[in-house]
Amino acid sequence: TSKYVERINKEVGPGGRSSVSGRKVAVFGPTGFLGRYVAGELGQNGTKCYFANRGCELETRHLKVQFDLGMCKFVFYSPRERDSMAEVIADSDVVINLIGKYYETKTLVSNPNGYFPPILRKTNYSFTEAHVDIPRTIAELCTEMQVDNLIHLSSLAAKDGATSEWARSKFEGEMAVREAYPWATILRPAQLFGPEDRLLNWFAGVAGKVPFIPVIDDGQALLQPVYMSDVAECIRKIVDEPDKFEGKTIDCFGGQDFTYKEIAEFVMDITKQGKSVVGVPKDIMKLIATFTQVLPAPVLTRDQVELWSGDYAAQPEDFYKSQVGNDKILTMSDLGVEATPIEKIAFSYLHRYREGGHFVMNKGYHSEIQ
Repeated sequence: TSKYVERINKEVGPGGRSSVSGRKVAVFGPTGFLGRYVAGELGQNGTKCYFANRGCELETRHLKVQFDLGMCKFVFYSPRERDSMAEVIADSDVVINLIGKYYETKTLVSNPNGYFPPILRKTNYSFTEAHVDIPRTIAELCTEMQVDNLIHLSSLAAKDGATSEWARSKFEGEMAVREAYPWATILRPAQLFGPEDRLLNWFAGVAGKVPFIPVIDDGQALLQPVYMSDVAECIRKIVDEPDKFEGKTIDCFGGQDFTYKEIAEFVMDITKQGKSVVGVPKDIMKLIATFTQVLPAPVLTRDQVELWSGDYAAQPEDFYKSQVGNDKILTMSDLGVEATPIEKIAFSYLHRYREGGHFVMNKGYHSEIQ
Protein backbone atom coordinates (compact mmCIF):
# COMPACT_ATOMS: atom_id res chain seq x y z
CA THR A 1 0.00 0.00 0.00
CA SER A 2 0.99 3.62 -0.36
CA LYS A 3 0.29 6.80 1.59
CA TYR A 4 0.15 8.80 -1.64
CA VAL A 5 -3.36 8.82 -3.09
CA GLU A 6 -3.16 11.81 -5.42
CA ARG A 7 -1.74 11.25 -8.87
CA ILE A 8 1.19 13.35 -9.99
CA ASN A 9 1.67 14.62 -13.51
CA LYS A 10 2.04 11.82 -16.15
CA GLU A 11 1.43 9.05 -13.59
CA VAL A 12 -0.28 5.92 -14.94
CA GLY A 13 -1.39 2.68 -13.32
CA PRO A 14 -3.44 1.78 -10.24
CA GLY A 15 -1.74 4.39 -8.06
CA GLY A 16 1.02 4.64 -5.48
CA ARG A 17 3.68 1.94 -5.40
CA SER A 18 2.14 0.00 -8.28
CA SER A 19 1.89 3.00 -10.57
CA VAL A 20 4.46 4.47 -12.95
CA SER A 21 5.17 8.14 -12.31
CA GLY A 22 7.00 8.56 -15.61
CA ARG A 23 10.19 9.81 -13.91
CA LYS A 24 13.58 8.17 -13.75
CA VAL A 25 15.84 9.09 -10.87
CA ALA A 26 19.50 8.21 -10.27
CA VAL A 27 20.55 8.14 -6.61
CA PHE A 28 24.16 8.30 -5.40
CA GLY A 29 24.59 7.25 -1.76
CA PRO A 30 21.34 5.26 -1.39
CA THR A 31 22.62 2.94 1.36
CA GLY A 32 23.28 5.68 3.90
CA PHE A 33 21.08 6.71 6.80
CA LEU A 34 18.94 9.09 4.75
CA GLY A 35 19.20 7.15 1.48
CA ARG A 36 16.96 4.27 2.49
CA TYR A 37 14.17 6.67 3.47
CA VAL A 38 14.50 8.60 0.23
CA ALA A 39 14.20 5.27 -1.60
CA GLY A 40 11.03 4.52 0.35
CA GLU A 41 9.48 7.85 -0.59
CA LEU A 42 10.34 7.42 -4.28
CA GLY A 43 9.20 3.79 -4.35
CA GLN A 44 5.79 4.61 -2.91
CA ASN A 45 5.26 7.16 -5.65
CA GLY A 46 5.97 4.83 -8.56
CA THR A 47 9.31 6.38 -9.52
CA LYS A 48 11.89 4.27 -11.34
CA CYS A 49 15.28 4.50 -9.65
CA TYR A 50 18.86 3.74 -10.61
CA PHE A 51 20.87 3.15 -7.42
CA ALA A 52 24.62 3.64 -7.48
CA ASN A 53 26.37 0.76 -5.75
CA ARG A 54 30.12 0.40 -5.30
CA GLY A 55 30.07 -2.68 -3.07
CA CYS A 56 28.41 -6.06 -2.69
CA GLU A 57 24.88 -6.36 -4.06
CA LEU A 58 23.76 -7.63 -0.63
CA GLU A 59 24.39 -4.12 0.73
CA THR A 60 21.51 -2.74 -1.35
CA ARG A 61 19.00 -5.58 -1.37
CA HIS A 62 16.94 -4.02 1.45
CA LEU A 63 15.99 -1.25 -1.00
CA LYS A 64 14.30 -3.67 -3.41
CA VAL A 65 11.28 -4.30 -1.20
CA GLN A 66 10.37 -0.62 -1.36
CA PHE A 67 9.66 -0.83 -5.09
CA ASP A 68 7.33 -2.73 -7.36
CA LEU A 69 8.90 -5.23 -9.75
CA GLY A 70 11.20 -3.68 -12.33
CA MET A 71 11.13 -0.21 -10.76
CA CYS A 72 14.64 -0.20 -9.30
CA LYS A 73 18.00 -1.05 -10.80
CA PHE A 74 21.40 -1.31 -9.12
CA VAL A 75 24.36 -0.05 -11.11
CA PHE A 76 27.91 -0.81 -10.00
CA TYR A 77 30.35 2.10 -10.22
CA SER A 78 33.57 3.53 -8.85
CA PRO A 79 33.65 7.15 -7.65
CA ARG A 80 37.06 7.42 -9.29
CA GLU A 81 35.85 6.23 -12.70
CA ARG A 82 33.91 8.94 -14.51
CA ASP A 83 32.48 6.61 -17.15
CA SER A 84 31.00 4.27 -14.55
CA MET A 85 29.29 7.24 -12.87
CA ALA A 86 27.81 8.19 -16.23
CA GLU A 87 26.36 4.66 -16.48
CA VAL A 88 24.50 5.25 -13.20
CA ILE A 89 22.97 8.48 -14.49
CA ALA A 90 22.03 6.89 -17.84
CA ASP A 91 18.73 8.37 -19.06
CA SER A 92 17.64 9.80 -15.69
CA ASP A 93 15.45 12.88 -15.47
CA VAL A 94 16.66 13.73 -11.95
CA VAL A 95 19.93 12.92 -10.16
CA ILE A 96 20.15 12.91 -6.35
CA ASN A 97 23.52 13.06 -4.58
CA LEU A 98 23.42 11.87 -0.96
CA ILE A 99 27.10 10.87 -0.69
CA GLY A 100 28.74 11.85 2.58
CA LYS A 101 30.85 10.51 5.44
CA TYR A 102 31.40 11.75 8.99
CA TYR A 103 35.00 10.50 9.03
CA GLU A 104 37.73 9.93 6.46
CA THR A 105 37.75 6.23 5.63
CA LYS A 106 41.04 4.36 5.89
CA THR A 107 42.51 1.28 4.24
CA LEU A 108 45.58 -0.90 4.86
CA VAL A 109 48.37 -0.93 2.27
CA SER A 110 51.82 -2.53 2.05
CA ASN A 111 54.76 -0.33 2.96
CA PRO A 112 56.21 0.66 -0.44
CA ASN A 113 59.70 1.04 1.08
CA GLY A 114 59.71 -2.51 2.41
CA TYR A 115 60.66 -1.29 5.89
CA PHE A 116 58.95 -1.81 9.24
CA PRO A 117 56.05 -1.64 9.70
CA PRO A 118 55.11 -3.78 6.69
CA ILE A 119 51.49 -2.48 6.72
CA LEU A 120 50.49 1.19 6.70
CA ARG A 121 47.14 2.98 7.14
CA LYS A 122 46.19 5.15 4.20
CA THR A 123 43.23 7.47 3.68
CA ASN A 124 40.82 5.80 1.28
CA TYR A 125 38.32 8.63 0.72
CA SER A 126 39.05 12.04 2.22
CA PHE A 127 36.43 14.68 3.05
CA THR A 128 37.51 16.60 -0.05
CA GLU A 129 36.96 13.59 -2.31
CA ALA A 130 33.61 12.61 -0.79
CA HIS A 131 32.13 16.10 -0.41
CA VAL A 132 33.79 18.12 -3.19
CA ASP A 133 35.37 16.06 -5.97
CA ILE A 134 32.62 13.44 -6.34
CA PRO A 135 29.74 15.99 -6.24
CA ARG A 136 31.62 18.12 -8.79
CA THR A 137 31.97 15.12 -11.11
CA ILE A 138 28.27 14.29 -10.75
CA ALA A 139 27.32 17.90 -11.51
CA GLU A 140 29.62 18.02 -14.55
CA LEU A 141 28.14 14.79 -15.87
CA CYS A 142 24.62 16.15 -15.38
CA THR A 143 25.58 19.16 -17.50
CA GLU A 144 27.26 17.08 -20.19
CA MET A 145 24.42 14.54 -20.34
CA GLN A 146 21.74 17.27 -20.23
CA VAL A 147 20.03 15.90 -17.12
CA ASP A 148 16.95 17.96 -16.31
CA ASN A 149 17.49 18.36 -12.56
CA LEU A 150 20.11 17.75 -9.86
CA ILE A 151 19.45 17.56 -6.11
CA HIS A 152 22.53 17.88 -3.89
CA LEU A 153 22.57 17.23 -0.14
CA SER A 154 24.73 19.63 1.84
CA SER A 155 24.44 20.69 5.50
CA LEU A 156 23.35 23.60 7.68
CA ALA A 157 26.85 23.49 9.16
CA ALA A 158 28.43 24.14 5.74
CA LYS A 159 30.28 27.42 6.05
CA ASP A 160 33.33 28.99 4.49
CA GLY A 161 36.13 29.05 7.05
CA ALA A 162 34.44 26.61 9.46
CA THR A 163 36.80 25.05 12.02
CA SER A 164 35.45 21.60 11.13
CA GLU A 165 37.00 20.16 7.97
CA TRP A 166 33.76 18.20 7.40
CA ALA A 167 31.69 21.41 7.42
CA ARG A 168 34.25 23.26 5.28
CA SER A 169 34.28 20.50 2.67
CA LYS A 170 30.46 20.52 2.58
CA PHE A 171 30.53 24.23 1.76
CA GLU A 172 33.18 23.73 -0.91
CA GLY A 173 31.02 20.94 -2.36
CA GLU A 174 28.06 23.32 -2.62
CA MET A 175 30.19 25.84 -4.49
CA ALA A 176 31.58 23.15 -6.82
CA VAL A 177 28.10 21.89 -7.67
CA ARG A 178 26.78 25.42 -8.27
CA GLU A 179 29.69 26.17 -10.58
CA ALA A 180 29.26 22.99 -12.65
CA TYR A 181 25.43 22.91 -12.61
CA PRO A 182 23.96 26.33 -11.64
CA TRP A 183 20.38 25.02 -11.63
CA ALA A 184 21.00 22.44 -8.89
CA THR A 185 18.65 22.28 -5.91
CA ILE A 186 20.67 22.34 -2.67
CA LEU A 187 19.24 20.81 0.52
CA ARG A 188 20.89 21.84 3.79
CA PRO A 189 19.56 19.73 6.67
CA ALA A 190 20.41 20.12 10.33
CA GLN A 191 21.56 17.06 12.25
CA LEU A 192 19.28 14.14 11.46
CA PHE A 193 17.53 12.02 14.06
CA GLY A 194 15.89 8.66 13.51
CA PRO A 195 16.43 4.94 14.24
CA GLU A 196 19.94 4.77 12.77
CA ASP A 197 21.10 8.29 13.72
CA ARG A 198 24.48 9.27 15.12
CA LEU A 199 23.02 11.85 17.49
CA LEU A 200 20.62 10.37 20.05
CA ASN A 201 22.11 6.91 19.58
CA TRP A 202 25.55 8.39 20.20
CA PHE A 203 24.64 9.65 23.66
CA ALA A 204 22.80 6.45 24.58
CA GLY A 205 25.64 4.28 23.29
CA VAL A 206 28.33 6.25 25.13
CA ALA A 207 26.28 6.08 28.34
CA GLY A 208 26.50 2.28 28.19
CA LYS A 209 30.32 2.36 28.02
CA VAL A 210 31.57 5.14 30.30
CA PRO A 211 30.64 6.40 33.81
CA PHE A 212 29.20 9.69 32.54
CA ILE A 213 28.06 11.38 29.33
CA PRO A 214 30.64 13.89 28.10
CA VAL A 215 29.59 17.10 26.38
CA ILE A 216 32.08 19.55 24.89
CA ASP A 217 32.92 22.40 27.27
CA ASP A 218 29.59 23.19 28.95
CA GLY A 219 27.45 21.66 26.20
CA GLN A 220 25.74 24.96 25.41
CA ALA A 221 26.22 24.92 21.63
CA LEU A 222 22.87 24.90 19.84
CA LEU A 223 21.45 22.34 17.42
CA GLN A 224 18.09 21.96 15.70
CA PRO A 225 17.63 18.24 14.88
CA VAL A 226 15.36 17.31 11.98
CA TYR A 227 13.56 14.00 11.45
CA MET A 228 15.10 12.02 8.59
CA SER A 229 11.65 11.17 7.13
CA ASP A 230 10.84 14.88 6.87
CA VAL A 231 13.97 15.47 4.78
CA ALA A 232 13.19 12.41 2.64
CA GLU A 233 9.68 13.78 2.04
CA CYS A 234 11.16 17.12 0.97
CA ILE A 235 13.32 15.32 -1.60
CA ARG A 236 10.31 13.38 -2.90
CA LYS A 237 8.33 16.61 -3.31
CA ILE A 238 11.20 18.18 -5.22
CA VAL A 239 11.32 15.14 -7.51
CA ASP A 240 7.56 15.51 -8.11
CA GLU A 241 7.98 19.14 -9.22
CA PRO A 242 11.70 19.56 -9.99
CA ASP A 243 11.36 22.61 -12.25
CA LYS A 244 9.70 24.55 -9.43
CA PHE A 245 12.82 24.27 -7.25
CA GLU A 246 15.57 24.72 -9.84
CA GLY A 247 18.48 26.72 -8.43
CA LYS A 248 16.89 26.91 -4.98
CA THR A 249 18.52 26.35 -1.59
CA ILE A 250 16.30 24.69 1.01
CA ASP A 251 17.14 24.62 4.73
CA CYS A 252 15.67 21.66 6.64
CA PHE A 253 15.56 21.91 10.43
CA GLY A 254 13.42 20.96 13.40
CA GLY A 255 10.86 23.15 15.07
CA GLN A 256 12.86 23.64 18.27
CA ASP A 257 16.50 24.25 19.14
CA PHE A 258 18.34 22.52 21.98
CA THR A 259 21.76 22.57 23.58
CA TYR A 260 23.87 19.40 23.46
CA LYS A 261 23.49 19.17 27.23
CA GLU A 262 19.69 19.25 26.90
CA ILE A 263 19.82 16.53 24.23
CA ALA A 264 21.99 14.34 26.47
CA GLU A 265 19.61 14.82 29.42
CA PHE A 266 16.64 14.11 27.14
CA VAL A 267 18.22 10.81 26.07
CA MET A 268 18.89 9.85 29.70
CA ASP A 269 15.27 10.61 30.58
CA ILE A 270 14.15 8.06 27.99
CA THR A 271 16.78 5.36 28.48
CA LYS A 272 16.90 5.56 32.32
CA GLN A 273 20.61 4.76 32.20
CA GLY A 274 21.21 7.04 35.18
CA LYS A 275 24.37 8.71 33.92
CA SER A 276 25.29 12.30 34.71
CA VAL A 277 26.06 14.80 31.96
CA VAL A 278 29.52 16.26 32.49
CA GLY A 279 31.18 19.10 30.60
CA VAL A 280 34.64 18.20 29.30
CA PRO A 281 37.06 20.83 27.96
CA LYS A 282 37.33 20.81 24.18
CA ASP A 283 41.09 20.17 24.23
CA ILE A 284 40.63 17.06 26.37
CA MET A 285 37.84 15.79 24.10
CA LYS A 286 40.13 16.25 21.10
CA LEU A 287 42.89 14.37 22.91
CA ILE A 288 40.50 11.47 23.56
CA ALA A 289 39.36 11.58 19.93
CA THR A 290 42.98 11.27 18.78
CA PHE A 291 42.88 7.67 20.01
CA THR A 292 39.25 6.76 19.21
CA GLN A 293 39.39 8.03 15.62
CA VAL A 294 41.79 5.26 14.56
CA LEU A 295 39.05 2.64 15.05
CA PRO A 296 37.30 1.22 11.93
CA ALA A 297 34.02 2.99 12.80
CA PRO A 298 35.15 5.67 15.26
CA VAL A 299 32.78 6.66 18.01
CA LEU A 300 34.46 10.08 18.14
CA THR A 301 36.87 11.99 15.89
CA ARG A 302 38.77 15.23 16.35
CA ASP A 303 36.78 16.81 13.54
CA GLN A 304 33.51 15.75 15.18
CA VAL A 305 34.61 17.57 18.33
CA GLU A 306 35.14 20.70 16.24
CA LEU A 307 31.72 20.30 14.61
CA TRP A 308 29.86 19.73 17.88
CA SER A 309 31.60 22.57 19.70
CA GLY A 310 29.76 25.20 17.64
CA ASP A 311 26.14 25.94 16.80
CA TYR A 312 24.50 23.63 14.24
CA ALA A 313 21.21 25.47 13.76
CA ALA A 314 19.20 27.46 11.24
CA GLN A 315 18.94 31.21 10.89
CA PRO A 316 16.34 33.03 13.05
CA GLU A 317 12.78 32.71 11.81
CA ASP A 318 12.64 36.42 10.90
CA PHE A 319 15.55 35.90 8.49
CA TYR A 320 13.56 33.49 6.33
CA LYS A 321 10.37 35.58 6.47
CA SER A 322 12.09 38.83 5.51
CA GLN A 323 13.69 37.47 2.33
CA VAL A 324 12.52 38.67 -1.08
CA GLY A 325 13.45 37.75 -4.63
CA ASN A 326 14.05 34.52 -6.48
CA ASP A 327 17.27 33.75 -4.63
CA LYS A 328 15.68 33.56 -1.19
CA ILE A 329 16.40 30.47 0.91
CA LEU A 330 13.39 28.19 1.33
CA THR A 331 12.46 26.01 4.30
CA MET A 332 10.47 22.80 4.72
CA SER A 333 7.30 24.81 5.27
CA ASP A 334 7.62 26.16 1.72
CA LEU A 335 7.31 22.55 0.54
CA GLY A 336 4.33 21.86 2.82
CA VAL A 337 6.34 19.67 5.20
CA GLU A 338 5.82 20.16 8.93
CA ALA A 339 8.75 19.36 11.22
CA THR A 340 8.15 16.27 13.35
CA PRO A 341 8.88 16.88 17.07
CA ILE A 342 11.81 14.89 18.41
CA GLU A 343 9.74 13.93 21.48
CA LYS A 344 7.28 12.11 19.23
CA ILE A 345 9.86 9.78 17.69
CA ALA A 346 12.79 9.32 20.06
CA PHE A 347 11.20 6.79 22.45
CA SER A 348 10.41 4.37 19.62
CA TYR A 349 14.09 3.56 19.08
CA LEU A 350 15.80 4.63 22.33
CA HIS A 351 13.87 2.43 24.75
CA ARG A 352 16.03 -0.51 23.68
CA TYR A 353 18.86 1.00 25.73
CA ARG A 354 16.84 0.54 28.93
CA GLU A 355 17.88 -2.31 31.17
CA GLY A 356 15.06 -4.79 30.71
CA GLY A 357 13.48 -2.84 27.84
CA HIS A 358 10.36 -0.73 28.18
CA PHE A 359 8.41 -3.47 30.03
CA VAL A 360 10.58 -2.97 33.12
CA MET A 361 8.75 0.31 33.77
CA ASN A 362 5.50 -1.57 34.46
CA LYS A 363 5.67 -2.61 38.10
CA GLY A 364 4.79 -6.22 38.69
CA TYR A 365 4.90 -7.16 35.01
CA HIS A 366 7.69 -9.72 35.34
CA SER A 367 6.84 -10.86 38.86
CA GLU A 368 3.35 -11.89 37.76
CA ILE A 369 4.69 -14.21 35.06
CA GLN A 370 5.32 -17.69 36.48
